[in-house]
Amino acid sequence: MFHTVLVANRGEIACRVIRTLRAMGIRSVAVYSDADAGARHVREADVAVRIGPAAASESYLNIDAVLDACRKTGAQAVHPGYGFLSENLAFARALDQAGISFIGPNLEALNVMGDKIRSKNHVQAAQVPVVPGIAEPGLSDDALIAAATEIGYPILIKPSAGGGGKGMHSVFEPAELPATLKTARRVAASAFGDDTLFLERLVATPRHIEVQVLGDNFGHVIHLGERECSLQRRHQKVIEEAPSALLDEATRARIGAAACNAARSVNYTGAGTVEFLVSDDAPDEFFFMEMNTRLQVEHPVTELVTGVDLVEWQIRIAAGEKLTLNQDDIVLNGHAVEARLYAENPEQGFLPETGTVLSLAESALARNDSALLAGLEIGSNYDPMLAKVIVWAEDRDKALSTLDAALAETSVLGVKTNTEYLRLLINDDDVRAGRLDTTMIERKLPEFVFAAPGELELQAAAQFFAAQLIGRTAIRNSAWGSADGWRIGAHRPLAFSIANGVENHQVEVADGELELDDGKLALTVDGVRQQWDYAFDPETNTLWLGRDGVSFALRKRSRQEIVEVKNASMGRVAGSADPEVRSPMPGTVVSVSVSDGDEVAEGQTLLAVEAMKMEHQLVAAVAGVVKLAAATGNLVKANQILATIHPFESARPQQSAAAEPAQNQEQS
Repeated sequence: MFHTVLVANRGEIACRVIRTLRAMGIRSVAVYSDADAGARHVREADVAVRIGPAAASESYLNIDAVLDACRKTGAQAVHPGYGFLSENLAFARALDQAGISFIGPNLEALNVMGDKIRSKNHVQAAQVPVVPGIAEPGLSDDALIAAATEIGYPILIKPSAGGGGKGMHSVFEPAELPATLKTARRVAASAFGDDTLFLERLVATPRHIEVQVLGDNFGHVIHLGERECSLQRRHQKVIEEAPSALLDEATRARIGAAACNAARSVNYTGAGTVEFLVSDDAPDEFFFMEMNTRLQVEHPVTELVTGVDLVEWQIRIAAGEKLTLNQDDIVLNGHAVEARLYAENPEQGFLPETGTVLSLAESALARNDSALLAGLEIGSNYDPMLAKVIVWAEDRDKALSTLDAALAETSVLGVKTNTEYLRLLINDDDVRAGRLDTTMIERKLPEFVFAAPGELELQAAAQFFAAQLIGRTAIRNSAWGSADGWRIGAHRPLAFSIANGVENHQVEVADGELELDDGKLALTVDGVRQQWDYAFDPETNTLWLGRDGVSFALRKRSRQEIVEVKNASMGRVAGSADPEVRSPMPGTVVSVSVSDGDEVAEGQTLLAVEAMKMEHQLVAAVAGVVKLAAATGNLVKANQILATIHPFESARPQQSAAAEPAQNQEQS
């Protein structure tokens, strides 16, 4: 057995692997970038080594830096987690040449299954059913456009390298394909260093079912049942569960056997996942999609229903041990569900969020695979997933209810998360009934109603800001030095302009009793007491309130800001679109589609900004002449102006004929 293992990853998966290493008595080594110097995985490891600056290409994807960290610490093996270098053939070869064990599959499996085009052709030759499409290396955009006509629309663009849904795009009309191919190539090249694409026919109402396999170096392969991963947004899984409510025992045995055969075809070793598309209308039919030659994000649900620590078996197999589990030993007990907690704003198109975790509460009802810490900086350099909340119960309905309760007890203040959205999703009637498919979230999202701060939350914020103001400026025994609104004559209460996102509220401080104690804020008004988790960010004058999985960032607007906003809107016709194009988040400008001074149409794409491995297209809100304020490669801040549109005269509101004489008279 190894005495020292380096974990070549970050975030919650690094913490997860370190936990098993500690239980096995193995010394753990963490690596970190400058952006992660204070990260949780760095604190939890026995040893930590800096490997470069914040950019992943210069740190977590830097093979030489990881190898150097292995040499410095005497690491005998590397666990790659998922993402980054976990399916990188060059990395596995470099470790092999250095005499360091790769806790993952052999080079043959990485070579064949690590490339989606190669793996699809490989299993097709072995008579495994695959989705119709074209999967050939080196196809140009023109070749893909020509092939799409034969495949038939709608189609799905997929990158050959990588995973996690990045670079995947659905295309429903031929006119959409050329521009979408360019975007897909750019994202694939940025995320995986390979812009090779292939096409598949988009299967209507599909379900995403994947099978967990384990194989040792002696030809022994078993599966540990399936996971239902159909609840996805933009091909990124959101909720996962085990087992699937769709499959009967006969189909479960067939799909498990197919997964094992796929693994055996490449002499697979370690933990891996074979992914299938299953038709909701014909659940006994399944199509191979790909094999992930690594641990999956959703592996905990399999661990909870089988009682098997997959990370431990990865390590044991890599150390040369035989797999002592037989297929008959694997029994699926109860039901497990996992929710992915992201730093994102569902109400704003799931834009990634940044900030500092000011306060944190994680539920005791769940297994929390988490990288969160109070005081942790959430930047824009990496994937926005912060944690996973995983629960087990005797049956599916109880598991979903337990997950709902655990999410209600989860509080992350200081950065916006998707916790409220997760609760809305798992309480949807179709989700509860097990009626799932991979396009369901997009259909359901318009029906979800997100909470807005009510009078009590706004009053709590006003009371908080009033207490802060009075406490800071009061002079003992002097009415003149108090900021409580006292004046000669009629009383004028304190009032604050409080912003909640783009909404502004004018709130007068009413009679009430405010209590602050150990991260809790309570407000009593008219004898009724309400309580929230709270945290305050003095740099932005923002009070965070959280309760039942819902959080609000209530910011006190300064007088200067109020005046600037009023001045900016003075020359604009009421209800007209804002001509300023701003970045919705901090990130990097990855493309500019127009030139300075171009005439642009309303809705035309101007720039693309990438943050947290996601690309966002910014469009013109009005027609006019564009003035650019950013270029490709620029690092930009949230709300930074990247372009301004000077509207055409013809695009401005026209006066009616009846109003023209009065207008002329006024001008004269």
